[in-house]
Amino acid sequence: METSEAEKEMREWCVALPKVELHAHLNGSVRNSTLLELAKELGDKGVIVFEDVKDVIMKNDRSLPECFRLFDLFHILTTDHDTVTRIAKEVVGDFAAENVVYLEIRTTPKNNEAKGMTKRSYMNAVVKGLKSVEDVDVVLFDSNLRNDETPMSDLSGDTKRKKIYVRLLLSIDRRETTSAALDTVNLAMEMKDQGVIGIDLSGNPVVGEWETYLPALEHAKDLGIPTTIHCGEMKLELSEQQVPNRKEIQAMLDFCPQRLGHVCCLDDEEWKKLKSSMIPVEICLTSNVMTGGAPSLELHHFADLYNAKHPLSICTDDSGLFSTSLSNEYYLVASTFGLSKTELFRLAQGAVEFVFADDEVKKSLRAVFERAAAETLAS
Repeated sequence: METSEAEKEMREWCVALPKVELHAHLNGSVRNSTLLELAKELGDKGVIVFEDVKDVIMKNDRSLPECFRLFDLFHILTTDHDTVTRIAKEVVGDFAAENVVYLEIRTTPKNNEAKGMTKRSYMNAVVKGLKSVEDVDVVLFDSNLRNDETPMSDLSGDTKRKKIYVRLLLSIDRRETTSAALDTVNLAMEMKDQGVIGIDLSGNPVVGEWETYLPALEHAKDLGIPTTIHCGEMKLELSEQQVPNRKEIQAMLDFCPQRLGHVCCLDDEEWKKLKSSMIPVEICLTSNVMTGGAPSLELHHFADLYNAKHPLSICTDDSGLFSTSLSNEYYLVASTFGLSKTELFRLAQGAVEFVFADDEVKKSLRAVFERAAAETLAS
């Protein structure tokens, strides 16, 4: 059929498109095959009942309750240093395989005394994984960057080995204390020379109070560390504490982080304030529909922000958990909102300006898109 051929061609084009990923959680991006293998090992050790999670892991159309069941499994898996290293290595390889040329991975450093894990040792395990990627060249430190080093994209038709810039965001979990949040910011500062580039605030949106994390976020601001905040993430109708929390959303907008994640559940005044602030928004379509933050793809707030020319970046959130990919998210934008290839390309290109990396990296990324544009959009 003509339609299926057109769909196939567009999907392939979206894979070949050079892309920038700014909102990807490490643990939520684990491969299903890896998850199955590791869960089987935990089952054999009696840590979990493998049969309870086996079917959920193998599904591609998980319900929200099933996704939450996997979150519990992620937390168990990531108390092991070698597992963390393996996951980090595979996640980078998977993003690079679909022509992501710049990737910011966010993860919550974990303290687990019983497992001999500290926040620092957890992050060392992540960095070890990034350094052990073999199939592509991972540019993790700015000091490794030469002027002629730019990630390659399939759009250019170049057979050179692919390069991908990878940076790390340390997440403050909303369950943490002020002291623990401050520890995370200080660790980010200590690991700046190892690819750590920013701070994220995330976690269950009905847990915790804004005032608890504010000192840590202000500390990051004082240190010159960029921040991104999950804001108005989802509406949990069954929760006693309703999300969105109007007071918290207002406080987040007033804080003026460098970027905001999701921003699903804003009221008219908050939308106005967001648009006037021009704070870039990390858009995660599949995730927002799955979690109830958006009623459907067609009614997603992407269209409103895009038409208002608000700064946007298309992202995955949890590619493994929600059975998606960045290429698929771009395809969904095209098929749902009727964007042309040129408009999609400009959307991907625009995300370069919102990365937390320095100007040299931005310059190299701009060159990737300029080269791709000359070869694919000139006709």
